[in-house]
Amino acid sequence: MNTGEDVQGLRKIIDFTRLISIFILAIHFYLACYQAFQVWGWTTGLVDQLVANIVKTDLFNGIVKPKLAALLALCISLVGSKGKKEEYLSAKSIVAYLLSGSVVYMTSSLALYLSIGISLKAGLYIGLSSTGYLLILVGGNYLSRLIKNNLNKDVFNSDNETFPQEERLLENEYSVNLPAKYKLKGKVRNSWINIVNPFRSTLVSGSAGAGKTYFVIRHVIDQHIKKGFSMFLYDFKYDDLSSIAYNSLLKYKNNYQIKPKFYAINFDDIQHCCNPLTPETMEDITDAAESSRTIMMGLNKDWLKKTGDFFVESPINFLTAVIWYLRKYEHGKYCTLPHTIELMQADYDPLFAVLQEEPEIQVLINPFISALRNNAQAQLEGQIASAKIGLGRLSSPKLYYVLSRNDFTLDINNPSEPKIVCMGNNPQKTQIYGAVLSLYVNRLLKLVNQKDKLKCSLIFDEYPTLVADIVPTITTARSNLVAVTLGIQSVDQLKKEYGAEQADIISGISGNIISGQVTGEGAKKLSETFGKIMQDRQSMSINSNDVSISKSTQMDNAIPASKIATLSSGEFVGLVADSPDEKISLKMFHAEIQNDHIAIKKQTDQYKPIPKVRQVSQEDIAENYQKIKNDVASLLNAELEKIRKKHELSKNATSSSLRDNLANPVSQTRKIKTRRKAYTKANGLTKPD
Repeated sequence: MNTGEDVQGLRKIIDFTRLISIFILAIHFYLACYQAFQVWGWTTGLVDQLVANIVKTDLFNGIVKPKLAALLALCISLVGSKGKKEEYLSAKSIVAYLLSGSVVYMTSSLALYLSIGISLKAGLYIGLSSTGYLLILVGGNYLSRLIKNNLNKDVFNSDNETFPQEERLLENEYSVNLPAKYKLKGKVRNSWINIVNPFRSTLVSGSAGAGKTYFVIRHVIDQHIKKGFSMFLYDFKYDDLSSIAYNSLLKYKNNYQIKPKFYAINFDDIQHCCNPLTPETMEDITDAAESSRTIMMGLNKDWLKKTGDFFVESPINFLTAVIWYLRKYEHGKYCTLPHTIELMQADYDPLFAVLQEEPEIQVLINPFISALRNNAQAQLEGQIASAKIGLGRLSSPKLYYVLSRNDFTLDINNPSEPKIVCMGNNPQKTQIYGAVLSLYVNRLLKLVNQKDKLKCSLIFDEYPTLVADIVPTITTARSNLVAVTLGIQSVDQLKKEYGAEQADIISGISGNIISGQVTGEGAKKLSETFGKIMQDRQSMSINSNDVSISKSTQMDNAIPASKIATLSSGEFVGLVADSPDEKISLKMFHAEIQNDHIAIKKQTDQYKPIPKVRQVSQEDIAENYQKIKNDVASLLNAELEKIRKKHELSKNATSSSLRDNLANPVSQTRKIKTRRKAYTKANGLTKPD
């Protein structure tokens, strides 16, 4: 027990042992340097007699034995010593003291063999031995002051924030499997990121350069094509991902029962053409409403946060009316976005005269006609100008060419005609192209989410540059084998483009989450999603005599936000979802995905370019542009002529009826009397009013 008596007794034992060490060393010096002591006059008969009796113990034979005995006694005394703890004392300095002292102490005997005077020889030997002895004594005392702990070895608590991860390869006919390495208590281990159920959607986030495309999305493309998926690919920087998809199709084409056809939409370098408003897919007016909302929201992303406002819904209704009119006109002969844009640019009087001939859209255009009749030009312009100005930005000959023809339909998972469709954007023209591509995407989402279709993969790189309502597809298309992969910079980017509510829904319903480096609120939310694990904790308390180190365990964040914010390229954290027939107990991961860089580079160098399917000249584009304008002009002229003839016929019929009445006044008088009698009887009157 640590009582005062015990401490005092320990000190006495230590002091006594050290005195024994010094006594042995002093006797050794007296014997080894006896001649020098005689010269110095430091010998007496009594001491000589006492030393002679001690020598009989055989301890002082030779030079090494007594020195080792003295050193052993010194070491025993140092074992029980306790010094004041010094926090910044270095172990290296202690080792230096002990090593240098031991070397000097043991090699000092060489001084006895020097050819010098006896007195000088003895003084040198005693001095060196004493110096070595003192150095060992100092080093031993410092050793007792050293604080023995490992608190500073793991500055960032990295070892504590590791956890077991899935090391098995779990593969099925739909899965995406990424090889990885992770750390567990300081050791590097192999693991697998197994996306065994991609139909619960996959959210891939990470700032620019985090490696979303190179480490994740390229493998999703390659493995899904290998497993026979039809595919839609939104390639923000065409043709980075499209080349991977095309060459993967060439490599794995034999894995399909019916080889899918490859299509590419690129407005800068025209490849294939597709009309997203094809009349076959516009079944009712709600399809037109969805398409018009997508286009207007894509051109004015701020409207996403103003849904329901008068000056937001008005242009959407106006565009819906025009689209549905073209859908009904001659069975959709001119139902394309370019024809819609051109028809909207017509003057109000002829345009509304033509539109109101279609009964299904009269409810939509009545507010505009009322404003026109009441000379409320300011209100009318406010309602329609947003639509006309926004769509006017799409009046491009190249866009018109691509959007007015049909090389394929958007039902990519049609069992009899599977497709791999790539649509490219241009970072310099995101706002214009993004609106059109959003229309393609929304039409496609409705067509693929149907029963009895092929398994398909929808991959969106830089998804926030689109305006597509992906939530219904994620929540309802799982049973229809539709796998969605969304690539984003961060949840903050989603909030900026879609609003906080929509961003939270998208990030919350994704079953598989793979995140590279993100910062801010995105990192905090991910850290909360990953939850906490049990971690070891140590604390140290230093007083004048001792150091107290306590150890404990507590729950703390498995992957802190600060760690997510400092991930290296290729290093990802996340969660994977399992399926009822394939459970995964270790769903969370923090690992570095392993890419064979040399093999990937070699494979990329051998890629074949996407073939050009048509050579389109500027004359062809200009001719198509003018043809669309002529089509709209012809439509207006023909319909206005029909309206004029209809009005003339109605006018002639009215005039003929009036002439008949004037020619037969007796008949007209009888009709009036009959009406009066009926009125009198119905109202209980005695006389006609």
